[in-house]
Amino acid sequence: MGEEGSQETVAQQNAAESTSNKKRKWLTRGLGIVALLAIIVIARQFVGLQQILKLCDDCVEQVHALGWIGPVVFGALYIPACVFFLPGSVLTLIGGFLFGVVTGTITVSLGSTLGATVACVIGRYFARDWVSRKIEGNKTFSAIDEGVAEEGWKIVGLTRLSPVFPFSLLNYAFGLTRVSIPQYIVASWVGMLPGTLMYVYVGSLAGSLAELGASGEAEKGPLQWALYVVGLLATVAVTVYITRIARSALNKRMK
Repeated sequence: MGEEGSQETVAQQNAAESTSNKKRKWLTRGLGIVALLAIIVIARQFVGLQQILKLCDDCVEQVHALGWIGPVVFGALYIPACVFFLPGSVLTLIGGFLFGVVTGTITVSLGSTLGATVACVIGRYFARDWVSRKIEGNKTFSAIDEGVAEEGWKIVGLTRLSPVFPFSLLNYAFGLTRVSIPQYIVASWVGMLPGTLMYVYVGSLAGSLAELGASGEAEKGPLQWALYVVGLLATVAVTVYITRIARSALNKRMK
């Protein structure tokens, strides 16, 4: 009984620590998004911002002038981002800024899935020893590995919806599991969609503000701003809700 009680206590402590880390992560993401929007809005009040926003708008126009090559090149950037542990969230925001919600979501979704797949393949066939050393003794990944053995692609999808392990390292670590590459691709793509849409939407909103400043308009109409805000809040709310459902399901499967 003593040993079981000790193990239960340790499990509770690990769960509490994991929950705390997740809250801090979401708080950091939220503050980052708010800060980005605040910087854009506040910066509009300073002298010379018109030229800066015009430069941003020109950049968007130049990218659009590339036609289909622009999204393809941008999507390919996710390969080195995933392989070399670069922050994909920044790229996703830029994708929304450059391409808007629809094209941005498609570009980022396909690009991030491709990058995650390349990292998984490297971890499985070319860097198994290095990945094994990185995750050695990690209880969270051990639970994920066991979950994948029992549930397969479902665990991959849930970990994408509710990150319980560093994203970039997890891409490599999944290469050590028994999930098939096709299942990994589909589960990763679907699981990353809600978060992708949220970041792309924020980036597209920043692009709209830049376009507004570059055009010299005084302000959008109240209805248009209301739609922007409602859309952003709805996107964030849905993403958080889905994440909580995934976290609950993941916890049940990993117990």
